[in-house]
Amino acid sequence: MTQEQEKIKVNDRRINFDDSDNDSQQTVSESEAKKLERKKMARDYEQAAKQEVTNLPKVDFITFVLSLSSSVLMHLGEVPEPDSGQKKVNLDMARHTIDVLAMLEEKTRGNLTAQEEQLLKDVLFEVRMKFVQKAK
Repeated sequence: MTQEQEKIKVNDRRINFDDSDNDSQQTVSESEAKKLERKKMARDYEQAAKQEVTNLPKVDFITFVLSLSSSVLMHLGEVPEPDSGQKKVNLDMARHTIDVLAMLEEKTRGNLTAQEEQLLKDVLFEVRMKFVQKAK
């Protein structure tokens, strides 16, 4: 070999599904195949989501917080359940969802817009007060 040939190193990272004799190559291939499949599924999801026409609101932090607060109100019996139309009180689920909102407040501190931060603070105050009233 010449000095120039010694400087070049080639790593073949192509997926080879037909190489059943080389177990390590097959393991790498399976791992790579899973990654490729996940990427394809994500791409397919994005395409399908663009084609789907719905009346659902845009997914953002504010709608997420409002959705959780609606769940709390439903569990507190303030609003009817969507399926049955009945108002039922489930204090455990209400407390759990309030705890999720509190965790979001803690974990997102310093990373929210002023509007998002104020909404989260107001929602937490409101649902905590309603919880205390129901728990008495």
